[in-house]
Amino acid sequence: MKTYQAGIDVGSTTVKLVVLDENGQMIFGQYQRHLSHTQRALSDLLKQARAALGECALELRATGSGAINLAKALGIPFVQEVVAVAQALERVAPQVDVAIELGGEDAKIIYFKGGLEERMNGVCAGGTGSFIDQMAALLQTDASGLDREAAHYQQIYPIAARCGVFAKTDIQPLINEGATKADLAASIFQAVVNQTISGLACGKPIRGHVAFLGGPLHFLPQLKAAFIRTLKLTDETTIDPENSHLFAATGAAIDETPAEAQPLSALIKRLDSGVQMDFELKRLPALFEDEADLEAFRTRHHTAVVPRGDLATYNGDCFLGFDAGSTTTKLALVGETGELLYSFYANNQGNPIKTAMQAVHTLREALPAGAHIARSCSTGYGETLLKSAFSLDEGEVETIAHCTAASFFDPKVDCVLDIGGQDMKCIKLKDGAGITATIRDIEENPKNITFKEVEAAQLPNVLKDVDYAVINSNYAISAGLNPVKDNLAIEGSSSAYSNILAAKKGTENSDKIKALSAALQSKKVADFIASKYDGSVISVVKNPGDGYDSSVNYDALKGQTITVAASPTPHAEILAVAKEILAAKGVTLDIKEFTDYVQPNNVVESGEIDANYFQHEPYLDDFNKQNNTHIVTVCYVHVEPMALYGGKQTTLDAVK
Repeated sequence: MKTYQAGIDVGSTTVKLVVLDENGQMIFGQYQRHLSHTQRALSDLLKQARAALGECALELRATGSGAINLAKALGIPFVQEVVAVAQALERVAPQVDVAIELGGEDAKIIYFKGGLEERMNGVCAGGTGSFIDQMAALLQTDASGLDREAAHYQQIYPIAARCGVFAKTDIQPLINEGATKADLAASIFQAVVNQTISGLACGKPIRGHVAFLGGPLHFLPQLKAAFIRTLKLTDETTIDPENSHLFAATGAAIDETPAEAQPLSALIKRLDSGVQMDFELKRLPALFEDEADLEAFRTRHHTAVVPRGDLATYNGDCFLGFDAGSTTTKLALVGETGELLYSFYANNQGNPIKTAMQAVHTLREALPAGAHIARSCSTGYGETLLKSAFSLDEGEVETIAHCTAASFFDPKVDCVLDIGGQDMKCIKLKDGAGITATIRDIEENPKNITFKEVEAAQLPNVLKDVDYAVINSNYAISAGLNPVKDNLAIEGSSSAYSNILAAKKGTENSDKIKALSAALQSKKVADFIASKYDGSVISVVKNPGDGYDSSVNYDALKGQTITVAASPTPHAEILAVAKEILAAKGVTLDIKEFTDYVQPNNVVESGEIDANYFQHEPYLDDFNKQNNTHIVTVCYVHVEPMALYGGKQTTLDAVK
């Protein structure tokens, strides 16, 4: 009986099997989704190998995120995945500097030069194969269909890939506006690229020879092309190994760890009989101690029932609410005393408008002559979409809608837990919220103003739909507003929210940080801020200097690089002036732009980047508290005044 070297790779969504002959050549390689039945999928692959190779024995080794316990149960060696990939690459492409690998629910960047370093996504599968599958379903195709469409794109749209919910929120309006499938498909692939590079590399350069591995990059050429395009790789620096989707399994097969030869039939028999695996899991205590405890729970919760009314006999005003969620669309019709007259809940199939129309048609047919819809409102991810499509009276932020409903049933509610199709929210209501305060913390409202909470970046987009909006200068400038000329009221320079240069505690007095601080507090930077932004951004440096700190040894810094994370506007623009000041001393300032408010602090905490410049001190204090980070203020640089802008109102008369 012939004996072959073999490797299996059990990933989050697939199982791979590779068999090598005595010369190390692949004589069998296959890839199969396991649908959470890894043993069954592996048995199927082994049967396919037996059909192709005949009865033989395998010196089998395993790798992958789902292989540790299976390897232990089968009595075969386990090879760490990075080691397996490195071994396979060493054989076919020893010149590789960086490997990018995408799987079903994981993404990795592996740096090989200067010491082996792996960077991998966390618990979220945003930007991976499963994310691509979700987006394909939204466009009513599959991953291969996305790839075919992307080959003909003309335009790339910005789409979030950190979360499927956010991506859908970006994609659905584009669908409604008539964006082509080709452009949407290419945009989805570009979003995956952006998420992988920004979320994993975190500013560390991806240079040299880059290898592309894993199923998505193997089966989706347009996704790979998006990476090559973004990283500006050439044919010479692009490493596209044969059978790249089987690379980890290949690396396991060639590993030198001794493995006992096992007949194929014996392995198959064990798997088909069911291999008992040890799971080292920390178990939570039981939810209920006994049947009586469960019954008490049911009794208690059955009292919390929404009162229902008979729509057929109802007479009077009623109120209609829409909730367009990430996966479902909901409607509720409520009577004058809060009774539920009509409800609808259905999967939106990627088209909340169509689903909502079906519900409205059903409601219209059931609505009696004496019932009058006096008010209508939408909420959820599709709030604005439904409000516009059905000419609704109001649109409400989802968290506020949740809290309003919860308070209706229990005015003392202090926590609301919401588990949706693709998101979860825990809304805590408390006094003394400080920087995290919401409209619920308002104690007096003599003008009876209705407040709407909107994500800061979206405020300019909703301005036309509200009477007034309070917008931070950086978002106003990005939206084409002039904070000085277009405001109805604006803050002065005296503010607790001065934007700061920040660094990890213990580094704030290093020459690098002091040199950057001095450059930012220079007269040259202050003059630039004054001329560039004309009051929209205000320097808070009281005594600007020449840009240099006399205590810094600039000769020792010469030739070195200072890395700083920053928001694009205005921070990166201001840093460009500081870069010129440092360059005069032979010091390079490397500005890494970020569009979120989490990663800049994370990369400073990890030491990957020297400092950041994007936030104010109250936000930093709260971030440190919430995340147990150790970042400190180095210096205050500027203020971005909050301003009140008119939407439907052009004066302040309405609130005087």
